[in-house]
Amino acid sequence: MGSEDGLALSATLAIPRAELTYRASRAGGAGGQHVNTSSTRIELLWNVRATQALDEAERARVETKLATRIDGEGFIRVVSSARRSQSQNREAAEERLVELVKGALVVQKRRKATKPSRGAKEARLSEKKKRGETKQQRRADSFD
Repeated sequence: MGSEDGLALSATLAIPRAELTYRASRAGGAGGQHVNTSSTRIELLWNVRATQALDEAERARVETKLATRIDGEGFIRVVSSARRSQSQNREAAEERLVELVKGALVVQKRRKATKPSRGAKEARLSEKKKRGETKQQRRADSFD
């Protein structure tokens, strides 16, 4: 997913591997005796507040968008235990972290306020009038 020195977020932006902390533990679930003896579950931690990879604006954007995923000390935690080997789970956790951060760095376009055209207004009003006339004709007290 990333190079030797970091996880690429874009052509110019990467999370340095030195800032990532990996923890391995035993994964639960199916897997037979293998799951009881090997530590294949990977927990990946990255401190958003202390990173040198992001500037202040990017850091603020990530902290805002991922506020529910960041703990009190500023760490984002990604866990992977779906695969059977530690290296595959490490790669999966790195991919998920990159996708999370990439998504948080996307700047939404501002919505431009628009008005309906004159023709659209007239069409809407004529449709309302027609509908009202139809309902008027259905009434029992109508003596037309």
